[in-house]
Amino acid sequence: MSESVPDSVKKCIAILKAAESDTEKFAALFMVTKLVKGEDCNTRSKKLLFEAIGFKFLKRLLLSPDVPADCPPLVYKSVALSILSSFCSDSELATHPEMLANIPVFLDIVQQADDDDLDDNLIVVSEAYECLQNIAAHEPGQLALLEVGGVAKMCEIYAQQSFQTDEALNILVTLVGRFGPSAWDINPKPFHVIVNKIALDFETDHSERKFELCGMLYALLSSCRRDVIVATASDALWPGSIHKGLSDILTSKLGKAQRDPALKLTSIMVELLGVEWCLSDEERPRQFLLLLVQLCSVEIRMQLEDRNFKQIMTNADLVTACFVILELSIAYIATDTLELEQKEKQQLYTAFKGAFSAVITVLTKVSNDFTKNPNILDIKGKVFVCAMVRVLSAWLAQETSAMRNAIYALLPFMLTLANETFYAYRSRRLAEKRQTSDAMETETDIISQVDILRLMLPALCHLAVEEKARKILLEAKEDEVLYECLAYHWSIVHYKKPPVPKSERGKVKKEPEMELDPKVQEEMKDSRAAMISICNIFMNVTVLEAKMVEESMLFATLLKFIFNNLPELKSIPENLVLHGNLAVLGLLLLKQQAKRVKKNDFTICRYIQATIRFLWDAYNVDESNDTSALVVAISYKKYWFELMELWFLGMQTMSAVLALVPWISEFAIESGWAEGIIDMLHKVRLGSLPANTKSAYEDFLCHLVDANNSVTTVLKEHDALSVCRTHRFMELGKRLFGD
Repeated sequence: MSESVPDSVKKCIAILKAAESDTEKFAALFMVTKLVKGEDCNTRSKKLLFEAIGFKFLKRLLLSPDVPADCPPLVYKSVALSILSSFCSDSELATHPEMLANIPVFLDIVQQADDDDLDDNLIVVSEAYECLQNIAAHEPGQLALLEVGGVAKMCEIYAQQSFQTDEALNILVTLVGRFGPSAWDINPKPFHVIVNKIALDFETDHSERKFELCGMLYALLSSCRRDVIVATASDALWPGSIHKGLSDILTSKLGKAQRDPALKLTSIMVELLGVEWCLSDEERPRQFLLLLVQLCSVEIRMQLEDRNFKQIMTNADLVTACFVILELSIAYIATDTLELEQKEKQQLYTAFKGAFSAVITVLTKVSNDFTKNPNILDIKGKVFVCAMVRVLSAWLAQETSAMRNAIYALLPFMLTLANETFYAYRSRRLAEKRQTSDAMETETDIISQVDILRLMLPALCHLAVEEKARKILLEAKEDEVLYECLAYHWSIVHYKKPPVPKSERGKVKKEPEMELDPKVQEEMKDSRAAMISICNIFMNVTVLEAKMVEESMLFATLLKFIFNNLPELKSIPENLVLHGNLAVLGLLLLKQQAKRVKKNDFTICRYIQATIRFLWDAYNVDESNDTSALVVAISYKKYWFELMELWFLGMQTMSAVLALVPWISEFAIESGWAEGIIDMLHKVRLGSLPANTKSAYEDFLCHLVDANNSVTTVLKEHDALSVCRTHRFMELGKRLFGD
């Protein structure tokens, strides 16, 4: 039923329509002002009044510099804005096309706030802000504000410290909260200017406003263009100001209302600038980080212990912020770059254990409920549970033995959730690559934002060594999901540029090839790390479940994947560790699946050649200072911490493979590797060969001779006798020359 229009409104509309001049219309506006503010003026009445006045007339009043001699200079502007601010309180009129078209007029008024200090001017500015705030409360208004550069203008106003700047800041926060990074210009300067100003206020203001600014900073930093801002933040003042402001808050005895926004702001700062930002106090660099871990651990326990899931969800944002701080702190502490006293280490461990005990308890309850009813979690609940699995995975990646039985019980549920996010994430990324307009459900889209399985991989490396956990992984068929995960990350690591259009083929290239986009490079780096973790999981399973792997079709497929793809891996330094992992995993699988290998399979030839290259290139004499000592090759040195055990395992497994697949020895001979080892060891002086390296080379050469007697001649021709004497290769000597 349509709203009725009061007689008083009808009468006013008739007067407005009958007005023959602007002066008559202006006189009628004073009646409109009274009506609009009256209780009986409904939405329909306001709309009819608005249309009867006409925005063109109101705009003339707003912009007219001429007023009668006996009138205050801002009278027209004031009346027009008084009416407009009354109309704007109604959502239908706040988003009226004519209202939106004139946002620039309101912006000009608030930008001129300091032109003079007349009280009338302040009233006009205040009403213009009221119009803008009402417009910004609705999506069409937000879009219109964004299109006319509202974000940059609000930044300018706040930075100039004009009258009522907090209103400008509120509008700015509304816009960036709605549009996120796309609200900001690619040029980071306006962002740094506004955040420097707010951060300085935040640092120096010790009133209640400090906590309001805390929330504002959180909103702005959450919405920024992260890659651009992180790259340019080192020259800005705001990281230091925010650190000081937060130190003041978190080292004071404050209530929940003050502490919560501070923890959220700290979380986004750590996420953006890393844990190193916490250590910026020159006098006591560790104290802030240690305090932060304690506060977050206590907060997590307070929010999770003795509460049901519905109660926990009321503060999910705060708890998730604490999770972020713990996750990044654990990863940083694990690098051992922070020098901690034993007492501090113990305090940290106790804090972590308390927090994760609470997380495990809640996850166990959710897991049990989920088993009974898989639809029990709504989308927000599922996202929060994913956050718990994520932070727990960061803890488990550090080889902690705490609460193991509870972890084993939780593992199937964690895997189910992680796999769901992996498939959703992969689908979204593939759709983006195809640039399809596949309309994805909003809910699915939220789940697809973070691949929890990717974050669980380091923890799964450790769990795969433990018998109970490994059994759970295999029963859940997680090896099949990990294979899909490996193939997905390979598609990113093995990046291929789009094909050249036919019209461009054959043309002489005038410009050098452009470097890959930094974002693509970052994705490739992350996918390399993911593949290395998956290789480690598969290696552990292959060694510890040898019988199962021998019969498994999945592991046969995995071996084929390595045969096909390792030779295709680009020979660049960044790929060396991945090359080693794929090569050695291939050898371990080859050892278990030897009976499936066929001599006429061309892919195995290329794989063995690529594997020999990895093992051969690790050591040399040419790069040593005195040219008579065996040294790790310069290209391997940077990564040797990750490669050393892998190289020894590779040499040992290659020896075992030679015994099972003797014809592989032909590659070692044809490639020149066998004689290359002898020639290299010739140059190494007596007694300088490390025992483990000596053993690896001798064992390999012995197996090579056992597998293929023709190698004996090759080795003798290269004076293997003197190598055996110099380095005491007793076993090899016996094989080549008898006793």
